[in-house]
Amino acid sequence: MPSMLPDSWQSVLGEELDKPYFQQLDEFVEAERKEHRIFPPREEVFAALEATPFDRVKVLILGQDPYHGEGQGHGLCFSVRPGVRTPPSLRNIFKEMRDELGHPVPDNGYLLPWAEQGVLLLNAVLTVREAEANSHKGKGWEKFTDAVITAVSARTDPAVFVLWGNYAKKKLPLIDTARHTVIQGAHPSPLSAKLFLGSRPFTQIDAAVRAQGHEPIDWRIPDLGVRAG
Repeated sequence: MPSMLPDSWQSVLGEELDKPYFQQLDEFVEAERKEHRIFPPREEVFAALEATPFDRVKVLILGQDPYHGEGQGHGLCFSVRPGVRTPPSLRNIFKEMRDELGHPVPDNGYLLPWAEQGVLLLNAVLTVREAEANSHKGKGWEKFTDAVITAVSARTDPAVFVLWGNYAKKKLPLIDTARHTVIQGAHPSPLSAKLFLGSRPFTQIDAAVRAQGHEPIDWRIPDLGVRAG
């Protein structure tokens, strides 16, 4: 399976890796890797947890499953590697950021700067077969990532949970809404872009982060000179 859980998450999630469902998940993913191309690579399966330590989570944005194209998914939801064409959902996120906050649309879709500021970019499913969306759905990842959401919700320190689209909104029961802020809205995919664009999620997130006593997120993504389209 992947590399070990990052240290900051070990104490809150380590027991999950010893449960029967995770052992079965591990066997499934390893069998898949022998027969198919699986994204992201082993060393990046827990990349979101690596980039955003447990005690530094200010915002949790929930995606569904990794991008399934060559070189796209690298373990952070909605993000792609430098030099990879920005996918449609992320283009809409950047359009909203530009229209709402005045930040320029970057030449890349690499969202690590968000993750390093405390934005946990978590997919509900952490692996996928090449060119087959949702191919690892229902194999056990959802139990693990539900445990991630529950762990963040159980913290004393408040966070902001961002649930875009009906799939993400189903996770609402896992969140203590008395302690944390939940921002719900349409998914940024082209299918629901008319509802997403103009919904001003960044302003809502920033207001909630400030109200919780945290430094707001700098949403600007620096240009890298690697535009791929």
